[in-house]
Amino acid sequence: MYSWDEDPGKWYGSGKYSYSSAAADLRGEAARRALASGPRTYDRRSGPNEAVVDPRKRVRSESKNPMVVAIDVTGSMASWPFEIFDRLPLLFNTLSQYREDLEICFAAIGDAAVDHWPLQTTSFASGFDLEQQLGSLFGEGGGGDAPESYGLFAHWLNTHVEVPNAEEPPFLMVYGDITMHPRVPSDQIERVLGDSKALGVDAVDCWQKVTKTWNTWFLRRPTGRKGDEVDKQWAKAIGEKKVLHIQDEQRAVDYAMGIVARAWGRFEDFKANMRARQPDDKVEGLSKPIALMCPRCGAPVPERASGMFKCSFCAATLRL
Repeated sequence: MYSWDEDPGKWYGSGKYSYSSAAADLRGEAARRALASGPRTYDRRSGPNEAVVDPRKRVRSESKNPMVVAIDVTGSMASWPFEIFDRLPLLFNTLSQYREDLEICFAAIGDAAVDHWPLQTTSFASGFDLEQQLGSLFGEGGGGDAPESYGLFAHWLNTHVEVPNAEEPPFLMVYGDITMHPRVPSDQIERVLGDSKALGVDAVDCWQKVTKTWNTWFLRRPTGRKGDEVDKQWAKAIGEKKVLHIQDEQRAVDYAMGIVARAWGRFEDFKANMRARQPDDKVEGLSKPIALMCPRCGAPVPERASGMFKCSFCAATLRL
């Protein structure tokens, strides 16, 4: 398990990595608090910490660089909060050295038709405070076979979240493997989000609205096949190029970090980080698909592109 006081020099891998000095104070504070708190744990409880993850609350970040990480916790996805918790210090320490004011909000998505906790959402936080936030989520493991309540989460983003200071579309990473209910009924909005007199909403419409604010990616577990009904619905919701099939589940967090690092002009630094932890073949296997797409709109980037590159689809300028 990664820890807040991790020494990158002890990582296994073909490369060597040292965190930059940009966020040294943040890392030092997190390490001190981690030492006082004792060993990291993600307890297998009987439910979430509802005081922390109640989706009826309003969430706001004053950061210029907020980020939301959402995880489908139904069925086979239920163990993913633990996998992300395991890599939490790595996720934050890597990205916060590129943008020091990074704040992250976590969400756990279930099925409002059958689950007891169909949506769990934290507040935005940074550093060691993320431990309590992420550790309060519960992988219920319920849900129906398909679909799930991704649309309810999208409606929550549209109605309960404010990021007024974001200078560019902030990142939203959604980990999942299945379709969404086509409609979010009014009773679910009232019961789960506490919004009385709410009208039912179309789930795809909700996601299309989300993408106007958020740089949204659906990171899909290695299930199904490209172009199937899951891909088609998510392509309609957020754009075909923003649906990324994960080839290695153990590298789920690395996919998200790689996309963000590429957008922030720190992709080579990110690959150096990975080489300190993973063999070269895994680094190249994950890096190539990310390197060949625009981190803003997902459009293809020519293999021979280098230096400063302007995407012809969204006009984003990338440092390659």
